[in-house]
Amino acid sequence: MDKRAVIEIDFAKYKSVKLPRDDAEHLLNVLTDLLGKSTNDLQETLRYIRNFDEFFEYMRKKFKDYLAPPHRADDYIRGEAVIDKIKLIKENNEKYVLIVFDRRVKEDIISDALRRLGYEVEIKRTF
Repeated sequence: MDKRAVIEIDFAKYKSVKLPRDDAEHLLNVLTDLLGKSTNDLQETLRYIRNFDEFFEYMRKKFKDYLAPPHRADDYIRGEAVIDKIKLIKENNEKYVLIVFDRRVKEDIISDALRRLGYEVEIKRTF
């Protein structure tokens, strides 16, 4: 079975990808390796994914659609922010994560990381 991932790029140049929970965690680990460093927002997003059920309940109770990891202003200034926000999703007893990347993250890096996880990548522009 071929695994397919779609990187959606919206009109504001934010990139997003929806993956099963385990693959989303692996993707962030591969991105950390490709970038050569781990940022605070990557670490916090990994914590959200690893504790999926607790944060899913938090989102449900607070009527939130997305969780945004904390960012420092200097991370934005230096262009080091990687994750803009995530959405935790449960569909048919399966757990998925929609990751919205910062607009300055290159689509090539995301594509490369997905290919390393065995995905066939499609890029879809929605503008």
